[in-house]
Amino acid sequence: MGEGSESRSRRKPVRPGRPVLCRCVVGKPRATCFKPEGVSPSRLKDVVITLDELEAIRLADKLGLYHAEAAGLMKVSRQTFGRILDSAHRKVALALVEGHSICIEGGHIQPQDPNGEPDEPGICVCLHCGTEIPHHNGTPCRTLDCPDCGRPMVRRGRCSSID
Repeated sequence: MGEGSESRSRRKPVRPGRPVLCRCVVGKPRATCFKPEGVSPSRLKDVVITLDELEAIRLADKLGLYHAEAAGLMKVSRQTFGRILDSAHRKVALALVEGHSICIEGGHIQPQDPNGEPDEPGICVCLHCGTEIPHHNGTPCRTLDCPDCGRPMVRRGRCSSID
């Protein structure tokens, strides 16, 4: 095996099939990192829990909702909710057993206010050059090309790194 095959095996695999949809998340966490006491910073490893995984823990474990009801609130299928929750539980267990810190960040989320209304800023954004144009209802932003650079647009606040 040469160098090329080694670098290919380290790349993040391309996920075939349907794209990951946004998950509705209510609010932001008050704290974003939890560190165990008695572990030196040089030996401390991080476990990253995404915001959608935290939301699944909140709905299922804190509020005690059934998976079907919680999945409806997050706007995902019950099976997807179960996978998100299972991933979150495994990460928390790993951090607790191994003495790792837990950091909360990222995820494919759509912010939602506590009253159940999605946060709809009404702006389409180009992630490449930052150009913003008004969103027109009925036309998905992803079908539009940026007027400046020609790349696809995304809806601000929906599964993007632009806030």
